[in-house]
Amino acid sequence: MNLNNDDKGRAGRQMPGRQRIAIAVLIALGLGGAAAILASGPGATAKDRHGDHAGHGEADGHEKHDDHGGERGGDHGEDNTAGAAPEAIAMTEAQIAAAGIGLDTAGPASIRTTTRLPGEVGMNEDRTAHVVPRVSGVVEAVPVALGQAVRKGEVLAVLASPQVSDQRSELLAAQKRLQLARTTHERERALWEEKISSRQEVDVAEQALREAEIAVSNARQKLLAVGAAPEGGALNRYVLRAPFDGVVVEKHLTLGEQVKEDASVFVLSDLRTVWTRVDVPASEAGRLRVGARAVVRAAAFEQSAEGTVADVGPLIGAQSRTAPARIVLSNPDRVWRPGLFVNVDLVTGEASAAVTVASDAVQVLEGRPVVFVRTAGGFAAQPVKTGRSDGRRIEIVEGLRPGARYAAVQAFVIKSEAGKGSATHSH
Repeated sequence: MNLNNDDKGRAGRQMPGRQRIAIAVLIALGLGGAAAILASGPGATAKDRHGDHAGHGEADGHEKHDDHGGERGGDHGEDNTAGAAPEAIAMTEAQIAAAGIGLDTAGPASIRTTTRLPGEVGMNEDRTAHVVPRVSGVVEAVPVALGQAVRKGEVLAVLASPQVSDQRSELLAAQKRLQLARTTHERERALWEEKISSRQEVDVAEQALREAEIAVSNARQKLLAVGAAPEGGALNRYVLRAPFDGVVVEKHLTLGEQVKEDASVFVLSDLRTVWTRVDVPASEAGRLRVGARAVVRAAAFEQSAEGTVADVGPLIGAQSRTAPARIVLSNPDRVWRPGLFVNVDLVTGEASAAVTVASDAVQVLEGRPVVFVRTAGGFAAQPVKTGRSDGRRIEIVEGLRPGARYAAVQAFVIKSEAGKGSATHSH
């Protein structure tokens, strides 16, 4: 509201003195505060803005640093933490020796390319015999049992055979005729020398002698052809004997049974070697060679053995589209039993690798593969990145240099020691 000078003077005269003083003080304080704000306001505002900007910059920088570190950590994880600092495991020489830890040197080797196929163990057919009596007869004795190991020439069964009796009788008769022919020949020769008989009579006696010798030889060969001994106790006694050292895997006769000459009464097999049969796909059959090495692993229990490919079938099955292959395994302890299902790793090629270690050397520690490298105070768990493997050697792509000494045998003992240390530290 606008007041003229008369009104202002009238108002001033009407206002008490204390009020006028208070109002003056308030106005002075207000003017002083405004002046201070005007004097310091722009600099402070810039400073605040600068501080805010710096604060935001620091926050942004911190976030970017964290993101960058996270990305590096992610890349590092993809390399199996091969660049991480190795964890030390302290072990003395005495502890290493007591644990049976064996050392080896990382270096180049050939890594085999393998193909795993299912297979089955079978008898070595080159050392398996189906024993037949070759004569008919009645079983008088069976001294061996199913599953029994026998030696070559050991008695498997005894039969009473009329055929053998007839053949032995024929041999005995031929031997008697031979004896008579020999005597006649000697007498005629003596008479001829005394000029009592003619030369013709000597020739006739000699011819009869030769015919008698042939008859004896023929009767003897008949007995040998059926496996009967030319001489024996009873004329009808026929003995079945083992043709070689082996195991009785099948037995098909009992005491008192009448058997025919072509009956398979025993199956005998030499189980010191066995065959493993696999069906190889057509795509792999061309790369598989006779003599190639193969590793056979039992499916029912922890057992493996190395063998060689003895044969690869020349034909591809019309239905299966596979070729049969045969691996020969040594079986001195009879661990590989015919009929056992197995997995067969066939070596189809080889490739060289610059750095390799024994397969048992690579252990998993805290979710990452490591190799325990020898140090002055024990071992260091060196993270590595692995490559190809053939079950015996593992390629190390990253994390280990050639020539490094590492734990190749009983490496899991060091792993357990590392686990103990981690548990103590965590506690």
